[in-house]
Amino acid sequence: MLKDGTFQLVREYEVDGDRVRYYSIDQHDWEEMPTALVDWDATKKAAAEDASRKKAIIGKVHAQEAARTSEPLDVDASIEIAKNVFLPAGEGVWSYDGDKVSKLAPVDADIKFSKSQMLKQVLIPIPIIPTRHTVSLKGTRAKFRMEPGEIEFYMRFADGHEPDVQLIQARIHGDKRDLENLDEMFKEQATSGLLEVKTLRWQIARGVYKFTVMQPLEPGEYALAEIVPGGGTSLYFWDFGIDGNKGSAKK
Repeated sequence: MLKDGTFQLVREYEVDGDRVRYYSIDQHDWEEMPTALVDWDATKKAAAEDASRKKAIIGKVHAQEAARTSEPLDVDASIEIAKNVFLPAGEGVWSYDGDKVSKLAPVDADIKFSKSQMLKQVLIPIPIIPTRHTVSLKGTRAKFRMEPGEIEFYMRFADGHEPDVQLIQARIHGDKRDLENLDEMFKEQATSGLLEVKTLRWQIARGVYKFTVMQPLEPGEYALAEIVPGGGTSLYFWDFGIDGNKGSAKK
């Protein structure tokens, strides 16, 4: 900034005695002038304003870039899981059969520790006991039914935790469905009985997880089982059935 009200656009400058040497952006070369021609207060003020402007612009660009590239995406309830198919708002567990999205209801179950013969209601904290576990669901048939085909599951919880889930095929035993020997869910060595169906977990948004079933589900009774570690360990279940014939009623 010069005392006569004009200015020079410079890349850099240095003061040498009563001369200032600067690289002119207009001339693309080094030039000199007397230091007495320079309004140093105005020059320093302009430099400070320019630096502040650049900092604001760079901060904005960085924020936009972070928002663009951050994974997982922080999205609202309008999560499109297929063309024109959206996951409902709120927390819960849903299935998608290629046609529509349906919400699965949690189901009460009983857990039995074989050594102590102790029957406990799940969905409350329970201690990890190093023995075999057998879980039973009441009734021989889940209320919610689906047809054979490609099925996906979605989970969203209020606390946004990453679910540790297994898909298990039940065995009909008398008037109940047994999900036998959940040793692996308790990080123990499973020996027999657990009919686990392989799934792949994908995080599609913050707090929203998709589970892809890796094989066709045969007709039968199934349950999604989630283990939640904490002060104790909690187990949660959502049951459904696969009917053998196309066109079976869905509820």
